[in-house]
Amino acid sequence: MQTRDVTIRMPVEMADAVRALASRHDVTPGQVVRHAVAEELRRRAKPPKTPNRADEALVASLQTLLAVDLAQARSWEDLDRRLLTKGYRMMASGGGCALFTRDGRKLCKGSELGFTYRQLVRRFGRAMPGHPHGAVGLTDAEGDPLIE
Repeated sequence: MQTRDVTIRMPVEMADAVRALASRHDVTPGQVVRHAVAEELRRRAKPPKTPNRADEALVASLQTLLAVDLAQARSWEDLDRRLLTKGYRMMASGGGCALFTRDGRKLCKGSELGFTYRQLVRRFGRAMPGHPHGAVGLTDAEGDPLIE
């Protein structure tokens, strides 16, 4: 690898900190700076993390399309039946639930549609069938278990 001399200016305190760090690790100040620059270049080369939220326009459309079904469903089975007629499924995801396409592509969290897993468990009187967490740890406003 070819190298090139580069002169940089930095505050005296920073230069002293670089020298002290280099001394503690038995390397040169140049090695400390090269390592720091290399780490920053690696960090910036990574694609930015995508937020763990669904597209707002998609969620708004889904809310409009599914609002009546989500509001009128009286059981997990009823909800599943209603959603399937429109090509969707509500399935376990993390500690809650999420809306998926029939072929298994996650679209958004249930809470983004306005219906948290806790609310649905309370309304249907039981945990989602097959949910890995069941209703463990879910309590009502008074702290009593939602499901005994």
